[in-house]
Amino acid sequence: MSSVHVSNMVGKLEGFKAISTNTVTNDFCIKQNSSNGKANNICKICYSHGMLKSYRKNMQPSLQRNSDLLSSRPLEKHELPTFLDAFLRINAHGELINLQHFENICAIAEHNPHCNVALWTKRRDIVAKYYKQYGKFPANLILVWSNSEIDKIKTVPPLFHKVFNNVSHDKFVEQQNCTGQKCKDCLACYKFDGANVIVEATKLNGRVRKD
Repeated sequence: MSSVHVSNMVGKLEGFKAISTNTVTNDFCIKQNSSNGKANNICKICYSHGMLKSYRKNMQPSLQRNSDLLSSRPLEKHELPTFLDAFLRINAHGELINLQHFENICAIAEHNPHCNVALWTKRRDIVAKYYKQYGKFPANLILVWSNSEIDKIKTVPPLFHKVFNNVSHDKFVEQQNCTGQKCKDCLACYKFDGANVIVEATKLNGRVRKD
C-alpha cells in the first residue's frame, strides 16, 4: 500500500516536516522553468529543478510516488498522515498538479485540525476551481501565492492569505522581510496573523543571488 512520503526538512526549514512532489516531472513546472518563459520568471532559476537533477537526485523516487499518489485518486482515511506538529509545509518541492492533488492536501489539513498547513502555489486556477466546487477551505490551511515575477512586489490575490515575492538583493531592501533567518524563528508564513506580504532576495543554491 502506497503512503504519503513526509520529508524532514533541513537548512532554512530545519524543524519542519513537508509534503512535496517531483518538480522535474510536473508539466507546469517544466514549462515555467523553460527558456520560453519571461526573463524575470523566478521559475527559470528554480532551486528545486537544480537540486533534484543533481546532488539531491536520490529524492526523486519518493517525491514521484507522492506525485502519482496525490494526483491520481482521493486518499482513503487510513492513508491520511497524522502530524503531532504545529506547522506543516506543502510544496517545499513541486507544485499543485491538478484538482485531485489539492483535494488530497485539503483532506490532510482537515485530518490535522491542530496543525497550521501552509501551502505555496502559483496555481491560482486550481485554488479557484476548488473554491467554486466546495465554497470554502479547511480552517487551518494557509494559502500562500508564489508570485513568479522577480522585482514586482504583488499584493495578496483573492482566496489567498499571503503572497511570497522575490526581488533582486539590492532592490526593495527596506521591504525585504524574509532575510535568512530560519523559518521556525519567524513563522510569518505559518500563522494567519503574521505578515501577509513576504519579500525575499532571490537565491541560487541556497545563497542570495547577486549576479
